[in-house]
Amino acid sequence: MEIFDLLIQGFGIALEPLNLGLVILGCALGLFIGAMPGLGSVNGVAILLPMTFLVPPTGAIIFLAAIYYGAMYGGAISSIMLGIPGASTAVATTFDGRPLALAGKADKALITAAGASFIGGTISVVLFTLFAPPLAEVALAFGAAEEFALMLLAFATFVGLGSDDIPKTLFSIFIGLALSAVGLDIISGEPRLIFGDIPGFFHGIHFLVLAIGIYGVGEMLWTIESSHEGIKVSQASFGLGRILEHIKGLKDSIKSTLMGSFLGYFVGILPAAGATPGSIMAYGVAKQISKAPETFGKGNPEGVAAPESANNAASTGSMLPMLTLGIPGSPTTAILLGGMVIWGLEPGPMLFIEHQDFVWGLIASLYVANLFAMLINMAFIPAFIAVLRMPFTILAPIIFVLCIVGGFAPTQDMHDVWLIVIFGVAGYLMRKLDYPMAPAVLAIVLGPLAETSMRQSLIMSDGEFSIFFTRPISGAIMVVAILLIIWPVIQLLLKKRKAARAA
Repeated sequence: MEIFDLLIQGFGIALEPLNLGLVILGCALGLFIGAMPGLGSVNGVAILLPMTFLVPPTGAIIFLAAIYYGAMYGGAISSIMLGIPGASTAVATTFDGRPLALAGKADKALITAAGASFIGGTISVVLFTLFAPPLAEVALAFGAAEEFALMLLAFATFVGLGSDDIPKTLFSIFIGLALSAVGLDIISGEPRLIFGDIPGFFHGIHFLVLAIGIYGVGEMLWTIESSHEGIKVSQASFGLGRILEHIKGLKDSIKSTLMGSFLGYFVGILPAAGATPGSIMAYGVAKQISKAPETFGKGNPEGVAAPESANNAASTGSMLPMLTLGIPGSPTTAILLGGMVIWGLEPGPMLFIEHQDFVWGLIASLYVANLFAMLINMAFIPAFIAVLRMPFTILAPIIFVLCIVGGFAPTQDMHDVWLIVIFGVAGYLMRKLDYPMAPAVLAIVLGPLAETSMRQSLIMSDGEFSIFFTRPISGAIMVVAILLIIWPVIQLLLKKRKAARAA
């Protein structure tokens, strides 16, 4: 009962007028930041960190946490409305969110995303409240070998995302992995794959450059071509009846939402994992457990619910190792950690004892932020729908400008702008030739994480790959990942054998 008493005290702090106002303002700003390609929660929290020196430390961290929460909600908006992922956490939402919008069901996609985000956020905060210390110990058991096994598991879940054409899917994955290796070697510092010492490649290829090129410019080129065939891309309708119908329809994707919530939270608590692998894995698992996996990528609401519930759950989960161990669970929580140190709050086990008001005020504020982020998101749905009512002759130049600005913002290098155009044309050609684009984008996101953890593990074991199988946790995850990787091949062989017998 002590936990509930502390939580009630926390609500008393979170609902103070100043802190409540900071929660609402943070959620609104986060929603806008998450929806803008090229910004995302990391940049948003970093940019607004200096503002927090005007308020007490508890209010400051509550404000930044609310921005983080709002950005998780907002990332789905540009993914659904424009087909441009606002951040890496929203990449998987694009796969089914954008087809739903093109089919005139943008309101369904947005409500599904908001509802799933709310459920994922709520479940994760409850788990955070009840099981913080034991879960922190589980997170601490994950080293480099376990992180690599987890990354391999994430790859395994999307081997079958593209189509039944496994060679094309694998080709797309390998292209993404090759592009993720561009830049400086993480161990030796030697340049690699820099295409004749072109300076722009030294900082590598940012995931947003590839994602915006393929899903922004590439999709726009495809739509321009398709519109000549009579396809309407600006269908959009909105009404209270439809909203209530879609809210009731959330129960149809509850299985994927619950799965994404628990999976996302577990991945989120692992140090340095973050919400991106969790959302990707949730999408892959949702497809595998679905009764209609062939509809994924064509506008299945479960393909929106799973990654959205996962990335919101993971955003809460990533705060757990930050508060209990002083280890950031994501890039955004690394900035929050820096802010706490500036305010004289030392993260770790003693934080829960020495600064109870701060900790429980923050936890209570997550409940409040989750509610307000959903309400603000729902309130702005008519404005989001209005975007799709615009004629495509107006919308296309706006999308193109957002693509250019979004790609230029992270590095402020014109080299990346040219890469966006090149990847846009490549994405258009991949679409024409029926090559799956999702695995390439996911590979460039997960590639650096997988490489870092793999090479750290091999250094620890003097180059012995057995380290991934001899450690209990990593060994179990590796076995599951390998089985998932070879399963589509087994299915394909079984289909061919059945077809041969029928002939």
